[in-house]
Amino acid sequence: MTKRKIIEINRDLCDGCGLCTTACAEGALELDAEGKAVLVREIYCDGMGACLDVCPTGALKVVERESGAYDAGAAYRHVLKTRGREAAGRVHKASAGPSRHAHSGCPGTAALEIPAAPESGAGPAVAGKSRLSQWPIQLHLVSPFAPYFKGSDLLIAADCTAFALGSFHNDLLRGKKLVIACPKLDETEGYVEKLAEIIRQNDLRSLTVAIMTVPCCSGLDRMVRQAVELSGVEIDVNKVVIGIDGQVV
Repeated sequence: MTKRKIIEINRDLCDGCGLCTTACAEGALELDAEGKAVLVREIYCDGMGACLDVCPTGALKVVERESGAYDAGAAYRHVLKTRGREAAGRVHKASAGPSRHAHSGCPGTAALEIPAAPESGAGPAVAGKSRLSQWPIQLHLVSPFAPYFKGSDLLIAADCTAFALGSFHNDLLRGKKLVIACPKLDETEGYVEKLAEIIRQNDLRSLTVAIMTVPCCSGLDRMVRQAVELSGVEIDVNKVVIGIDGQVV
């Protein structure tokens, strides 16, 4: 048993809508005889929390506690048996041994080639202008008390957004201060508290969070909203979602 992130369900809040059972790619959730959401087996839950985004009552949350380790192979086999091969291909870090059908990585890491848009005109490309106006930008490194945050328009962006969105600097970053983070790969302990301190200390003019469409990225949006609540500051969160094809959704 190890301490890890896992879904916790408040049965009193669960209304039995079943949306979480379809949102969970690993098949970790189902409705029991009383019409309440339950964990089928803890080893099927990857702790990423994609189900949180669809729950209308707030019955689900991610907690950190002792649990058996997430077993991607077991989750893959479970979904393959109950939902079929196509659904099994979306299992987070799924592995079915040496089979050619084995799939590695969460839905956001599937290998895709995105066709390049045809270039307009035959002239030489002109380098875009950087709109970055401060350093550092990684959430682990920034100070909530940095003077450049005061009275600023703040953009909190998932790491991949700047690479997916070709116009990131002009369309999202221009005129804003920047903090970047990855809710999947970073050690996120303390992130909510640090973001709350940034919001609390700096009288921000606006707050924007930019994430990718991949399920694990929604965790950054949740952290930002938790930080706003913790800060006690009334400020709207403008969410921008970017597809892996580089389009704003």
